[in-house]
Amino acid sequence: MRKIFIYSWPLFLSALVFLSIRVSVKNPGLIEHYYSNGIYPIIAKSISFFSNFIPFSLWDVFWVLIILLIISGLVLVIFKKIKFGWYGLRTLQLLAILYSLFYIMWGYNYFRPKIEKRIGWDNPKDYEMNFRSILDSIIVLTNSNHISISSFDYPLIETLVEDSYHRRSQELGINYPNGTRRPKTMLFSAFYGKLGLSGYFGPFFNEIHVNHYLLPMDYPFILAHEKAHQFGICSEAEANFVAYVICITSNNQRLKYSGYQSLLLYFLRDASQMKEYKEYLDKIDKNVIRDLRFRQKYYQDMQNVTLSKVQSAANNSYLKANNIEKGVKNYNQVVSLVISWYYNSTLNFRKN
Repeated sequence: MRKIFIYSWPLFLSALVFLSIRVSVKNPGLIEHYYSNGIYPIIAKSISFFSNFIPFSLWDVFWVLIILLIISGLVLVIFKKIKFGWYGLRTLQLLAILYSLFYIMWGYNYFRPKIEKRIGWDNPKDYEMNFRSILDSIIVLTNSNHISISSFDYPLIETLVEDSYHRRSQELGINYPNGTRRPKTMLFSAFYGKLGLSGYFGPFFNEIHVNHYLLPMDYPFILAHEKAHQFGICSEAEANFVAYVICITSNNQRLKYSGYQSLLLYFLRDASQMKEYKEYLDKIDKNVIRDLRFRQKYYQDMQNVTLSKVQSAANNSYLKANNIEKGVKNYNQVVSLVISWYYNSTLNFRKN
């Protein structure tokens, strides 16, 4: 019985996690109350306290070791140093443990209620009219906040983003401080750049990562986006929305410009099929246009088309498997969230 338990407990645990996920999808309120606002903040605070002392990415090192371990085992099987059955069972146990840890340490946040319900928004009326009005405003504000951003500004930007989270946490329904958030550079930034990845959150060690080759103009928005994930916001659209609010409500022009120009791209993507699309483009200041063109060429030159497509397809499947119905299209759903935010902000102003 002892041997059976030793061999089977990882599989039993992963089966329980799988069943709990099926329950979680149908009970987002319970996840919000017991996990997102109860268990996860304790996990985040405990793990980030220790990982914050390590200057490099534990997440990257961890996955390199896992891959090397699996490859080493396969080599030993080929040279008949270990039996294939033993290797297969150990690999299955390892994958079962990793699967379980992912959800226990962060992944259950995928099944919490949508941010509209958490904050208590009313549905905006006349979506198209609001879209046009907000796009015009974003263009004007992007133009007026244009500024050059340098990597030398990063320490200040990190402080300002954190301060903005502190001030906006209640409005955004965020558990602040939720541990600590030390930005770390991806150990394989060049490779991730080829995949088109600008940042990611490592849940096992509660770490946020930013690509070393990220353009400074994108740094405040991407940093705020990854911090949103650390706060338990899994939806990419919601993380984009939170990053936008964090940036544009700051008193610092660097954060404002990064937030406005990032959202401008999402709005223009949705506006590209409108007959007035060129008119909107003509309203954008030439300095901003120059930044956006440089940005497009910079990332296109960095990316490997094949690897980027593979990564996008894998990310699409991953998101859909975790209750994000639109997959990678979820990123652009930030547009509707921003419209709802402006609509409800105006509505609350009128009520008061």
